[in-house]
Amino acid sequence: MTKITRRQLLGLGAGAFALGTLAGCATPGITSVNRLPTIPAAEGETVTITYWAWLKGLQKVADIWNRSHPSIQVQTVPIPGGNAGGYQKLYAALAAGGGPDLAQIEMRSIPEFMLVNGLVDLTRYGAKDVASKFDATLWSQVSFVDGVYGVPQDSGPMATFYQPSAFARIGAAPPKTWDEWAEIGKEFRGVDTYIDVFALNDAGFFAAFATQAGAKWLTPGADGWVIDMTDEATLKVARFFDKAIDDDVVSTAIAPYSPAWFAAASKGRIASWTIASWGDALIEGVADGSGKWRVAPMPTWGSEGFGSSYLGGSTAAVLANSKHPKEAFEFATWMTTTEEGINALIEHCGIGWSPATGIIGAKREKPSEFFSGQNYNQEDFLPAARQQNPDWSWWPITQQSFNILSDGFRKKASGSTLVDAVANAEKQIIAAFRNRGLSIRKAER
Repeated sequence: MTKITRRQLLGLGAGAFALGTLAGCATPGITSVNRLPTIPAAEGETVTITYWAWLKGLQKVADIWNRSHPSIQVQTVPIPGGNAGGYQKLYAALAAGGGPDLAQIEMRSIPEFMLVNGLVDLTRYGAKDVASKFDATLWSQVSFVDGVYGVPQDSGPMATFYQPSAFARIGAAPPKTWDEWAEIGKEFRGVDTYIDVFALNDAGFFAAFATQAGAKWLTPGADGWVIDMTDEATLKVARFFDKAIDDDVVSTAIAPYSPAWFAAASKGRIASWTIASWGDALIEGVADGSGKWRVAPMPTWGSEGFGSSYLGGSTAAVLANSKHPKEAFEFATWMTTTEEGINALIEHCGIGWSPATGIIGAKREKPSEFFSGQNYNQEDFLPAARQQNPDWSWWPITQQSFNILSDGFRKKASGSTLVDAVANAEKQIIAAFRNRGLSIRKAER
């Protein structure tokens, strides 16, 4: 990944305006510990750190730590998912001068919290000493030239979940390339089945496909951000799915995760789903699905691009008002780099893919009865985690950018195209950057 300095993130000094306007929330209460001396706990003092997160069952993970670390106790507080209200709570708490020591923040949202000076630079607490314990691509997504602003907690390498019986009906094997995917998808329509669905209301899926093709939408430059959403990799993906939708190869009427999706999947009318590793828990919710699903590698864009992509992924980030940043970082590192911590996160929270090098979790080392006895985590997701685009950068207004792109995609139903949506979104995102006081320019060709 291209390294980003804080100066670049803030748009070469233009970020002062953004500090007060991002997420519609002023931040007068933030006194970041990045500027304060480290005050160690007194001898015999019990430190209590708070962790706000939407992971269910997280306190059970904290309790394992608490039993063996009596001087550092962790208390978790449930909050809604990030964009479902959790981030608003965090921004409000930061602005009021409070908030937790730790918070669950998606990797793509780290730059937005940095922009309001909301996160602690963890290098002063030894972050660089533990870098080798984490997947390099994930570590790069929380690292900037002048610091580290989150501890990777989980991720979402992608593969394809599929129903062998559905593919047997047309005598096909899981596609190895996207071109094969389109051809097989046409055959499925002859038996009243879709090979997959395409989400017009969630640009995250499209971004993942473009990332796999080699896209780099925003990168930092010497004079601010450089945007390139109309590069050949992105346009190739947009043209491909424009045609797939026009040819009725893929359904846009059935939304991922919806009751209609589960109903169609249970009847074998959706043959496969290219999704992140955490999709296995959703697949297990398909009625009578045990033994009817397997996993194959994600289709590729031929000789170009990467073997897989990523969808989702979160961090445990230390917030700027933390009174105990050192201890918070110590717990977060234990939780995400030890067998004990990762096994607990999988068992109690059902996290996505482990961020740790060489640790996928004991449960995921074994074959799965639900997935036809396949050891799919070892066979498919472990390689997928190593075959991702390392040069993708998240940017300060990622969610707003995704909303803009999704709004454009929805117009596909009324005759527009994904290609047009991408081109128009690029213009709107440039305007949004400048409205935030951030420097941005179009990439030169």
